[in-house]
Amino acid sequence: MTVPRYAAIVFLSVAAAVAAALVGLRERLGPGDAVAVVAGASLAAVNSVAAYGLVCWSMGRSNGAFFRAILGGMLVRMTIMLAAVVAGILAFGLPQLPLVFSLLAAFVALLAFELAVISRRLARPAGRVEAT
Repeated sequence: MTVPRYAAIVFLSVAAAVAAALVGLRERLGPGDAVAVVAGASLAAVNSVAAYGLVCWSMGRSNGAFFRAILGGMLVRMTIMLAAVVAGILAFGLPQLPLVFSLLAAFVALLAFELAVISRRLARPAGRVEAT
C-alpha cells in the first residue's frame, strides 16, 4: 500500500470514528472536550502516517538505515507527540482526559492497522514489489 493511500485510509477512518464518538457523547462533552478529542485523534493519525512512511522508506535499504529510520523516527515522533500534548494542555487549555484518552485509543487502533498492513506487505511473494 502506498503512503498516500495509507494516509487517506487513516484520516478518513479517524474522522469517521471521531464523528461517531462526538455524536454519541454529545450530551456529555463540552466544547473544549470535543476539541480535545479531535486534537488527540488527529495527533495519533499524523503519527501513524509518519511511522508508516518511515517504514516504507526504509524497506530495501541497509540495516543501519532501517534502524536509524525506525528508532530515530520513533524518538522524534514520540518527542513531538509529548510536546504537542503538553502544549495542548498548558498553552491551549485542552481538557486532559479527553485529549489523552482519544490519543491513546486512536494510537492503539492505528498501530494495529499499521502492523496488519506491514505484515501483509512482508508476506507477499518476493517477486511482487509495490511502489511506495
